[in-house]
Amino acid sequence: MSKINVAIIGVGNCASSLVQGVQYYQNSNNSDSIPGVMHANLGGYHIRDINFVAAFDIDKNKVGKDLCSAIFSPPNNTTKFSDVPHLGVKVERGMTHDGIGKYLSQIIEKAPGTTADVVGILKDSKADIVINYLPVGSEEATKWYIEQVLEAGCAFINCVPVFIASETYWQKRFENKNLPIIGDDIKSQVGATILHRTLVNLYMDRGMPIDRTYQLNTGGNTDFLNMLERERLDSKKKSKTNAVTSQIKARNQDIAADDIHVGPSDYVPWQKDNKLCFIRIESRHFGDVPTYMDCRLSVEDSPNSAGVVIDAIRCCKLGLDNGLSGTLSAPSAYFMKSPPKQYTDSEAHILTEKFIKKFNKNKKTK
Repeated sequence: MSKINVAIIGVGNCASSLVQGVQYYQNSNNSDSIPGVMHANLGGYHIRDINFVAAFDIDKNKVGKDLCSAIFSPPNNTTKFSDVPHLGVKVERGMTHDGIGKYLSQIIEKAPGTTADVVGILKDSKADIVINYLPVGSEEATKWYIEQVLEAGCAFINCVPVFIASETYWQKRFENKNLPIIGDDIKSQVGATILHRTLVNLYMDRGMPIDRTYQLNTGGNTDFLNMLERERLDSKKKSKTNAVTSQIKARNQDIAADDIHVGPSDYVPWQKDNKLCFIRIESRHFGDVPTYMDCRLSVEDSPNSAGVVIDAIRCCKLGLDNGLSGTLSAPSAYFMKSPPKQYTDSEAHILTEKFIKKFNKNKKTK
């Protein structure tokens, strides 16, 4: 099978789990059931077909190193579950823009030198797909990189809460280049957002209104440290809140802005990449008798989304193979918090399976 050449922007915890995961599952059989992945072989592409060809970061601890070493360099602190051999992929000096906030600047030293020729590197490495793993709030940096991606002729997976795939302007930019995009803001396999959405849908399915609800999250990785700077949180809060309210509004119920709070709460250093989520739903039984639900979820944040990205990569490659352009609606709805069109997660799953079947790589050779 042909490889899927992937470039990474931002070599943090999420990149670490993704690179480890491709190594960890490279010898799995097509029929194996893998936690957090739709299929070992998705549409004709196995997990081992993902081939990392380029990476960009601005951290002195990572720039210049092989990707196999950079993913384990501090301040990365996610769980190591797989050794990674030398990949021959040098982490290049990327563009900063607004990529480093007030608190990250206290623990990250920028690498010396000028920004690498991103377009040239993407072209020379024959990258098919570029993954955006920049820190929350990196609005200008994300848009700068997208211009490089479009010029290089690559597909794009936007894992961060900057609204790209869900915006008409950027959709048309990718359509004009005949390139697919999946976005925005990656969902974890079973994380705070997916759990909150599922619980809300359970209440709505049983005819119970959502009067008030919150989702509070704490963690100890650089993402949570970065989000202490509340000015960088606007798009993140919008993304996470919309992921929940969209499910309520789909059932013709509204909820006042003061009655829902969804978003990061605090940075707890000793938690490292572990994320704690606290969800509360207040509702009413028959006769308007009140009922309250409190839930606590503990997950390792970065591995929880890595499998989703592995599936997104392969769906994006199917889009490239089949000449699709602009936002891939079904995969975006299933893999992302803020797609152009929201569905329930069950509906999005069914639509994505149909997408995979329709555009299966092997189908074209029959």
